[in-house]
Amino acid sequence: MRLGDIAPDFSADTTQGRISFHEWCGESWCLFFSHPKDFTPVCTTELGAMARALPEFERRGVKVIGLGMDPVADHIAWSADIEETQGAAPTYPIIADTDLSIAKLYNMLPADAGDSSDGRTASDNYTVRSVFIISPDKRIQLMMTYPMSSGRSIEELLRVIDSIMLTALHKVGTPAGWHPGDEVMILPSVSDEEARTRFPDGWLAPKPYLRIVEQPS
Repeated sequence: MRLGDIAPDFSADTTQGRISFHEWCGESWCLFFSHPKDFTPVCTTELGAMARALPEFERRGVKVIGLGMDPVADHIAWSADIEETQGAAPTYPIIADTDLSIAKLYNMLPADAGDSSDGRTASDNYTVRSVFIISPDKRIQLMMTYPMSSGRSIEELLRVIDSIMLTALHKVGTPAGWHPGDEVMILPSVSDEEARTRFPDGWLAPKPYLRIVEQPS
């Protein structure tokens, strides 16, 4: 898979019932993230952090869904531990990928990985540590894969979502280390003529290809 590809559709059982992925996403943005095994330490902190930050994703119109290799019953039992240790239980759905089909579909496991999660350890599934941000047209806008030992940054995911949405609305790019409210740059695909319409107050251009403007509201 590549950025810009249509995110593969699938049907699956989750902690909130059976879903068809594209139908579940609807017209919303989606953050789809995976973990290799329930009842593991780093993932416990991640799912708790995602649960605590869920209002921030919802405020941006982003649906959150997780994927794990274990059965729904294990996801539900683990949720109690997450709430006890992290202060919040996941209220977003968690997919049960017990036949490994979705992990294979999203290129997180090789085709010859088998067809059952039974007996597989977190180390067997160590590549099932990806995050996908999917736009309302079902296209993949971001892919990141983390090592098992490094917890994911929710703040970074929110920052990138803000950047991607800003680009979609205003045809601007965000510089290294950007945070909402910082200056942005007009995309190279935007001609000066179009830029004058979009940004009538003008821009700073230390180089012809580097056109800096205040962040649009």
